[in-house]
Amino acid sequence: MSIVASSSFRKAFFATLRACFVVGATCPAILPFTAYAAPAEQSLLHAEDHPADWLTHGRTYSEQRYSPLAQITPQTISRLHLAWHYDLASNRGQEATPLVKDGVLYTSTAWSRVKALDAATGKVLWAFDPKVDGTYGVRGCCDVVNRGLAYWNGKLYLGTFDNRLIALDAKTGKPVWSVNTIPADADLGKQKAYTITGAPRVAKGRVLIGNGGAEFGARGFLSAYDAETGKLDWRFFTVPNPQNKPDNAPSDAVLMKTAYKTWGAKGAWVRQGGGGTVWDSIVYDPVTDLVYFGTGNGSPWNYGLRSEGKGDNLFLNSIIAVRPETGDYVWHFQETPKDHWDYTATQQIMTLDLPIEGQMRHVIVHAPKNGFFYVLDAKTGAFLSGKNFVYVNWASGLDPKTGYPLFNPDALYSQTGKMFHIFPGDMGAHGIAAMAYSPRTKLVYLPVQQVPDFLKAAKTFEPHPDGWNLGLDVEANDKMPTLKEQQDQAKDLAGWLVAWDPVQQKEIWRIPQPGPANGGVVATAGDLVFQGLTNGFFHAYRAQDGKDLFSFDAQTGIIASPISYMAHGRQYIAVLAGWGGSYGLNASGLARQKTGSINRSRVLAFALDGTDTLPPAVDPPTPALPPPATFDQKQALAGSRQFAIYCQFCHGANVEGTGVLPDLRHSAAIQDKDAFYSIVGEGALSQFGMDRFDKSMTPAEIETLRHFIIERAHQTLPAQTPAHAP
Repeated sequence: MSIVASSSFRKAFFATLRACFVVGATCPAILPFTAYAAPAEQSLLHAEDHPADWLTHGRTYSEQRYSPLAQITPQTISRLHLAWHYDLASNRGQEATPLVKDGVLYTSTAWSRVKALDAATGKVLWAFDPKVDGTYGVRGCCDVVNRGLAYWNGKLYLGTFDNRLIALDAKTGKPVWSVNTIPADADLGKQKAYTITGAPRVAKGRVLIGNGGAEFGARGFLSAYDAETGKLDWRFFTVPNPQNKPDNAPSDAVLMKTAYKTWGAKGAWVRQGGGGTVWDSIVYDPVTDLVYFGTGNGSPWNYGLRSEGKGDNLFLNSIIAVRPETGDYVWHFQETPKDHWDYTATQQIMTLDLPIEGQMRHVIVHAPKNGFFYVLDAKTGAFLSGKNFVYVNWASGLDPKTGYPLFNPDALYSQTGKMFHIFPGDMGAHGIAAMAYSPRTKLVYLPVQQVPDFLKAAKTFEPHPDGWNLGLDVEANDKMPTLKEQQDQAKDLAGWLVAWDPVQQKEIWRIPQPGPANGGVVATAGDLVFQGLTNGFFHAYRAQDGKDLFSFDAQTGIIASPISYMAHGRQYIAVLAGWGGSYGLNASGLARQKTGSINRSRVLAFALDGTDTLPPAVDPPTPALPPPATFDQKQALAGSRQFAIYCQFCHGANVEGTGVLPDLRHSAAIQDKDAFYSIVGEGALSQFGMDRFDKSMTPAEIETLRHFIIERAHQTLPAQTPAHAP
């Protein structure tokens, strides 16, 4: 009898298997999953029939991040313990969602490396290193992270930090093909801007991938490659060509006829690329046969300079729907027109079937950075409802018919010319941390944060070749916040796990957490929600009411999203641990003051009756080298501006180490002018991701940086007496 041909066998097989999972027993008599050899297309379309595996980024095409496994429940969780761990050779952020197929766990790590591990033991089966040039490390906004892989027909697909898309043989890890995802005719001056940190997706035999880089001058696009050969099938650009000319792409018509007129023709976007990068969320929906993807912020952020204060700037901060075979445009919904605030729409897109006004609707639910929870019709993009899930002050609400934001005039800082204290800030109310949905509770579990910001527009704009180009007012300021001022500022930083009813558009319960930037979640049929926090603890909460039932000290901040899978009849919960990402690099230090996170990169896997333990945590010693005894105060004042433009996004706004990169206050290089210039000006450490700035700053300007760092060291390190030359 052919297992593939027998539908009755399939139904009986999976019915028995589901029953086994629900009661939590092991079922050695059941045939292994490999007995059912579904075609590549069918395995993803019917991922629900493979509960032991985690086949795509959100487990299924719906991206609900719900596992039907139920061995681990509130009744059995007292037996949950670490089953195995695997240490990663990196001190950079870990954000990947692993995949699991036939007992093998596949994960990407920082620097776009890949590991294949035995899902039951953590034993390494193979490893792949694309050997990304270390000089690329400065080209991304938010660390050298990678958020995951795609799987299709025996191959894994990896997007690398240096913009390659690589197909790997899943059994051996050997490359099958590799392509450069940057358009051949792209402006060479902007090549440096592009990076890939997001996970590819596969739909109808095509691998879909975007790029990041808006802050550095990139123009956004989504590309589709043949999964077997790597041949480019189509590319959809998200913002217009500055000359309103065709790109020979499926996006030409809608960009030229609809989008271009929403931009100021002489704005800074003409030189700066416009932004709208597709750096994370991409979803294929087999119900509508559409691909949805979210677009990013404008480039530069300053709307008045970017677009002369004109138009909504399509298709920034939007969800776009296209045909998977051709890339043809179907619909769009712009969540944040006239973007001033880096309110990307690249956060996770999820599809659900919900009762809306008495009728079951197939919908998209989305919680982007701007703080509003959206429900859209998946077929048409029509706005159905929207409600803020955090405190927001940039808008008073959404138009109930169109979903267009009702702007607070004071928040439009490029028009007012005044500084605005905005909630949420550019880190967003919801970031890269995945949300999950449970069909049992009918709730969305949403990692939420509060990180306000102060924004003021610059009056003129001149792009810096090696810095973030935001169009914000960066003035020299020698006033270091006092400890009390920093503590007061930290009071506004907060994080929660929120259970959100997407039909009623209201919060059901919330769990306060030590600070912002916590990890993503997975929901299971065991009525549990798992999440790691930046303070280093991994938790399991009861899905109905949020009661904390399990806590494990992972010894490092967790910003990645967990998964659940089964190996040898045993349910596992796995997560990558390792502090970093946007908070690990460019936070002001306040987030770390709240959580104390440092990096110890690992893969952790938990199961009932696990017997593994982590080695004792040994914190790195505090460097004993004090800063130089003197500095020039005038040079330090000038250096504060250079630091704000070129350095703070990696080394912290207060020059306080954030737990990932070296703390500059203790650097031996600040002891000597020539040593400092060799690193900052000549690129002595470029292979480790430290850029060279001799084309951006003069030697005299680089020297002012050194004095500024010394000044900050005296003001922030304990037992230092401020000193400066007259």
